[in-house]
Amino acid sequence: MSGSTITSINVCKVYGGESPLTALDGISLDIEPGEFISILGPSGSGKSTFLHCIAGLEDISSGSLKADGREISGPPDHIGMVFQRDALLDWRTIERNIMLPIEFAKKPVAQYKQTMRDLLKLVGLSDFGSKYPRELSGGMRQRAAICRALIDQPSLLLMDEPFGALDALTRDQMNVELQRIWLETLNTVVFVTHGIAEAVFLADRVVVFTPRPGRIADIIEIDLPRPRKLAVRETPEFGKYTNHIRALFHEMGLINEEIEQVNKAVLS
Repeated sequence: MSGSTITSINVCKVYGGESPLTALDGISLDIEPGEFISILGPSGSGKSTFLHCIAGLEDISSGSLKADGREISGPPDHIGMVFQRDALLDWRTIERNIMLPIEFAKKPVAQYKQTMRDLLKLVGLSDFGSKYPRELSGGMRQRAAICRALIDQPSLLLMDEPFGALDALTRDQMNVELQRIWLETLNTVVFVTHGIAEAVFLADRVVVFTPRPGRIADIIEIDLPRPRKLAVRETPEFGKYTNHIRALFHEMGLINEEIEQVNKAVLS
């Protein structure tokens, strides 16, 4: 499986109406094949909007947005998506949930059964294929959702705050799990998050968006060896990246310095 290339040149998105709303303003970004990109920013900064434009679910208002050299005018080929909520169908087993994209595409399900088994093994769910979503924990359900996104071997995986609804411990586990899966598949990943540490831990580059209208405030290359363990978050190198991003948010007026000092005092 090889990753897709995404090329965004001066992309703008304006929602019409009596009071037009500019969600994205001049987004220029080149994403290389097999790269893991985290998009980080406050609520309403256009992160998810940009992701939906890449997915072909929303049209851009101006600029150019291409996947593998072709302008995006609908969902690109070989794309998978994972959302904050797993959206598994309760009346279908995990195996049948994973097979949904194959059924929708009217492809022969039998030819994908081995791929499904391999994915279930990859995420540690080999013994749960015949179970129903209600029988799984939140983290297990998200692993199944990732399997569903990967079943058709996408070269591009788009993830919109996929772990936002999970508790902190499960979220940490899923960060490690996602990194392991990505290192095996080597597809291109665009990952939207509110979490600074999560963005840095996962990404090759962190793209920081400004408050609305969404612009790129900075692009930070993360030079940390892989595979990364959770303990890397305690290192000075990791702290350098997170402190830099916090400083950006502080400059934008998004982080109150006094609150930060209180938080540091509580944690110390």
